[in-house]
Formats: sequence, structure tokens, C-alpha cells
Amino acid sequence: MRIMEMSEDERPREKMRDRGAAALSNVELLAVILRTGTGGRNAMELARELYSASGNSLCELSSLSADRMCAVPGIGFGKAASIVSAFELGRRCALERAGNTDISVTDSKGAARLLAPYLRVLDHEECWALFLNRRNRPLGKEMIGAGGLNDTPIDSRVVTRLALEKKATGVILFHNHPSGSPEPGESDIRQTASIRKGLSSLNITLLDHIIIAGDTFFSFSDERVYHL
Repeated sequence: MRIMEMSEDERPREKMRDRGAAALSNVELLAVILRTGTGGRNAMELARELYSASGNSLCELSSLSADRMCAVPGIGFGKAASIVSAFELGRRCALERAGNTDISVTDSKGAARLLAPYLRVLDHEECWALFLNRRNRPLGKEMIGAGGLNDTPIDSRVVTRLALEKKATGVILFHNHPSGSPEPGESDIRQTASIRKGLSSLNITLLDHIIIAGDTFFSFSDERVYHL
């Protein structure tokens, strides 16, 4: 059945127009991005098949390259590129929000929410630092290290220099574990200890180190990993 043959309240774009984007399911939102069907299937059917091929997970879908999406019958490069672009805009929005000075970071959950959309879909490790003022409002964010699948070297001197440049009084570290386990390794603990010591000598507080792994995270502060 063509989408135009569906009742108007079942068509994704008309539903968005009348009720807003939040009223649409994930499949309906994908159908809006795909715009048209192909091979005898409408956009809703294509969207449903693509979503199913990703385990019905937006996080999994967002991690796919355009080439991998094209493995789903009916998804050409143009449609795949539109989806990849939409997810990339979402990730950039998350990074932009992390530098929003109107946000006050008060707990690990709120902090994790700032960078999780970006970090949780990476297939390699990256480490970022969020620099805060005395009111726990962001002064800026910087990527301070990128590594392979299981390790990210972090230079404590870089973190310290950036904190001084931004006149920060607090720092939150973030990095991801592509393996899916948020538990810190020995190197994570050692590097955190080194950074904490360097910042403390300048009266700058390392407020937390948050490890993002898929939909979960580990907070050094929440778990009281203070034996550093």
C-alpha cells in the first residue's frame, strides 16, 4: 500500500504536522527521513525493515555507516546518507549543548546526558573534558585524547593547561568504552589519579570522571572512587 493510500492520521508527515514530531514512533520518524519507498514497499515498510535490522535500537542504527545501511534491500546511498546526516546533526547538537553556559551541571546523570549521545556510538575510545566555573556552568569542552578499541592515553598536562586557559574551577572527564562495559580499568584509575593530583595542586577540582558505554555509564564520583 502506498502511504498516500493510508488514512491521513496514519501518514507520518501529516501526523507530524498535526501533532508534532514527539507523537511519531521511531519507525515513523525514519519514514519521514526516507521520504519515499522503493521496490514495491512504501517508506514505512522500508523504515520498519531498517529499524528491525538494527535490533530495534536507535543507538545501534546511529552507529551504522551509510554503506552498512545500504545492505538493507531498498536502502540506497541517498536514503542512507539522509539518515546518517540526521544522526550526525543530533550528535553535534549534543556537543553544542555541552558547551551551553546556561546549563548548570549538578549530578552525574545530567553530566552524562551532555556527551553520551556522541560518545556511546563511537567504535573507538575518545576522552573529553568539560570545564566548569564556580556555579558549575560550562566554560567549554575539549577532546583531549583518542585511542583504539580499548585504550585512550590522556596527558594530564593538557587537561591542566586547558583548565587554566579557561579559568575553570572544576573539570569533568568523559570517555567511552566501545566494549559495552562501563567499569573502569586499572589504566583509567591511574590516569584519573594523575589528572586529579595535577588539578588539585592548582586549586582546580576534578568533579567526576564518567565512562560512557552504550546506554549505561560509570561515575567515579557516584561510586566514590576516591582511593586514587
